[in-house]
This record gives sequence, structure tokens and C-alpha cells, in this order.
Amino acid sequence: MLDLAIDVSLVGLALSLALCAIRLVRGPHAVDRVLALDTMTVNVVALLLVLSVAWRTEVFLESILALAVLAFVSTVAIAKYLMRGRVIE
Repeated sequence: MLDLAIDVSLVGLALSLALCAIRLVRGPHAVDRVLALDTMTVNVVALLLVLSVAWRTEVFLESILALAVLAFVSTVAIAKYLMRGRVIE
């Protein structure tokens, strides 16, 4: 049962990544592209988490944490740049 759930979630995450990639390329505005990139990083974090459960390893956990923090900080910086034209005030 766990294998089926892992397979279904991997397919869903792959589909979500593909749709976000389309939005990243075709996004009409910069905000759409930033949102697509942020969603892609969340999907990659979830994909790594599912893979670590499937392979029964803890190797990816530290990289998942680092990627999540980096994605959050970069998204906030890009959003602030888009709003005000500069990151640091």
C-alpha cells in the first residue's frame, strides 16, 4: 500500500513540476514566474522527501532543509525586489 502511495505521489509531483515549468516559461508577468519558481522548489522538496521515504534513507533530509530555507529566502528577496526595486533598504 505504501508503494502505491509513493508511486501516485511521485507522478503527481512530476506532473506539478511540468505544469510549473510551463508557467515559468510562458508566464505573462514576472510575478507569475516567481510564483511558479517558488512552487517548483516546494515540489522538489516534496519529491526529495518522498524519495527519501521510498528508499528508506535519511541522506536527503539535510539537503531538503537547506533547499527549503534557500527557496524561502530567495522568494522573499525577489518579491521585495519586484515591489520596491531593491532588496536591502
